[in-house]
Amino acid sequence: MSNQKKSELSHSPLEVSGEVIILAGGLGTRLRSAVPDLPKCMAPVNGKPFIGYVIDYFQKEGVDKFILSVGYMKEAIIDYVAEHYPTLNVKFAIEEEPMGTGGGIYLSSKMATEQNVFVTNGDTMFNVNLAALLARHTETNSDCTLSLKPLQNFERYGVVELKEDFSIDSFKEKQYYKEGLINGGLYVLNVASFLAESLPQKFSFEKDYMEALYQHRKMSGLVQDAYFIDIGIPQDYLQAQTDFSLVVSG
Repeated sequence: MSNQKKSELSHSPLEVSGEVIILAGGLGTRLRSAVPDLPKCMAPVNGKPFIGYVIDYFQKEGVDKFILSVGYMKEAIIDYVAEHYPTLNVKFAIEEEPMGTGGGIYLSSKMATEQNVFVTNGDTMFNVNLAALLARHTETNSDCTLSLKPLQNFERYGVVELKEDFSIDSFKEKQYYKEGLINGGLYVLNVASFLAESLPQKFSFEKDYMEALYQHRKMSGLVQDAYFIDIGIPQDYLQAQTDFSLVVSG
């Protein structure tokens, strides 16, 4: 891997207008012991639902249009956004039954107004430079661009490898890795090309789109060594309580 790919990218003050899809329909099964009666993205972190931090981050970056993919306990999310973000330009893509990450993104993409949209998970924070991510996406004319986080000594995540031209070289299964790049769960997606795919109504964005099609589509990556947390398990949910008390700002 080249030094250019390994290097950290400092978070510039550049802002980027645009649109984001936030997946907020997760059941949060693994988090149920810590947060029993809420959708995962509504898990409180220092008294504030986690999705509030996600919305704040995208607003700070200049993103001004939001599409929330909701399903499980959707009323809690819709009511929270209405009360705490009354002026937010937001649409809700409602899953009447679980559709998987891919189905949720597909349903939301039909409501998008931008050619390229950011996509993220409502239970994950990856404090990347969105302008740099969008620039990589447009420069490579990609169908999908992944934000990648370098990690050391981990087994919870699979590894993504890049070619010299920043295209995806491989996805490797979860196991112990001394070091590697993980998928940070934040993407830029070309809406038209994604909607043109022949995909089932219910599918995994990660398995059935990215991993199945990366050799046949233009998919690229950008490495950013920025703050990352996924609150999907109790250990990391508790870690977020500490991290966010310090105010995550990049």
